[in-house]
Amino acid sequence: MPSKNAGADYRELSDKYGDLVYLDVLGQPILLLGTHEAAIDLLDKRSALYSDRVHSPMVDLGGFDWVLTMIHYGPWWRRHRRAFHQFFNPNAIAQLRPLQRSQVNHFLHRLLDTPEHFTEHIRHLFAATIMRIAYGIEVAERNDEYVAMAEEGLAAFSSLLVPGKYLVELLPAMRFLPKWFPGARFKRDAAEARIIVHRLRDTPWARTLAAMREGTANPSMTTVLMERNSASEDAEAKEEEVVARNTVAVAYGAGADTTLSSIQALFLVLASFPEAQKKAQAELDAVVGPHRLPDFADQDSLPYVCAVIKECLRWRAIVPLGIPHRLIEDDEYRGYFIPKGTLVISNIWAYSRDESRFPDPEASTPERFLKDGKLNPDIVDPAEFAFGYGRRVCPGRHFAEASLFLIVSSVLHTLAVSAPLDESGTPMRLEGKMTAGVIS
Repeated sequence: MPSKNAGADYRELSDKYGDLVYLDVLGQPILLLGTHEAAIDLLDKRSALYSDRVHSPMVDLGGFDWVLTMIHYGPWWRRHRRAFHQFFNPNAIAQLRPLQRSQVNHFLHRLLDTPEHFTEHIRHLFAATIMRIAYGIEVAERNDEYVAMAEEGLAAFSSLLVPGKYLVELLPAMRFLPKWFPGARFKRDAAEARIIVHRLRDTPWARTLAAMREGTANPSMTTVLMERNSASEDAEAKEEEVVARNTVAVAYGAGADTTLSSIQALFLVLASFPEAQKKAQAELDAVVGPHRLPDFADQDSLPYVCAVIKECLRWRAIVPLGIPHRLIEDDEYRGYFIPKGTLVISNIWAYSRDESRFPDPEASTPERFLKDGKLNPDIVDPAEFAFGYGRRVCPGRHFAEASLFLIVSSVLHTLAVSAPLDESGTPMRLEGKMTAGVIS
């Protein structure tokens, strides 16, 4: 099973055998979905059957069993999903807009002061925003421990859980090997990851609980969930505290990395395709004018800016293979039998490069999403596959999309993004190499 450039490798299989490729790897059935249509048919329309996660020894060994993305489908997952949804549904995120505005404004000032540190500024922006929402904690301007925790935790998640990377996923008995045994590198990697992700989950949580006891805590997801749970000390209340701790940590960890990757890809798009940048800036000048920054209310009047965001989501798929789904009972599709326990992989990288939908897919062309100056509803929105499928769709999607719009429009309206110059003063050619991992 490939772990590097797997999206391209899997697409070759789909090109050769069709959009349903069934594999049996040491007794583990695997179904590769090569088209967006197949993913919709199974993962969306039959989500009651296809919403489980595979039982991976690396999830347990690495300490990721509390992460919403990896929890098995069922009552425990629903409790976590419900807790998360109350803060990030479309109505709830409207209350977060003042915080988003202030953090984006601060981000712009940091970019103007030290543009060469733009990656650091992007990380700070998302960590600062999510830490306020999740824990009510203000992060430091430089070298903040919570920014570092989020970065380390998501790096561990992305690296450790790549499908097929470790043989123990297919031979679970290997989990009982001692760490020093040849071939047991996975145990050492998992032990390191476990320390990192538990620190990410527990450290800010403990700080906020201490602040609540002292009466100094700022309003946050943590304070809301714990105050609601404070009236009872029974077993269910203890479980709800665990749900709250896990849910808040997922918001902190995931929110600080996936949207970060999208914004990094955006800077690459803008620097590589200056004509698209100029068109977006002209639209902003006409709609917003020179005396203020763009706001959420401007979104419907900025179709080209929205098209730039869609093209960014398509051009660089952040989660190239999604998170594999697991079938909970036997199924049949197009006359093919699919056995219970099948691991289902959606090749999002391939969907983003479907030439029947997106001609010349390696070019960044926002115009592909427009018709007569408006967004074309007949073109598939990359958000349909970028944020996952069915009941496992990213629960923070609405917040992420709102963040992307405000950041992209604000950067375009205030700054010019260009490639660095070589010794002769010519803009250098940029190559965006995606990292190998669950999150690229």
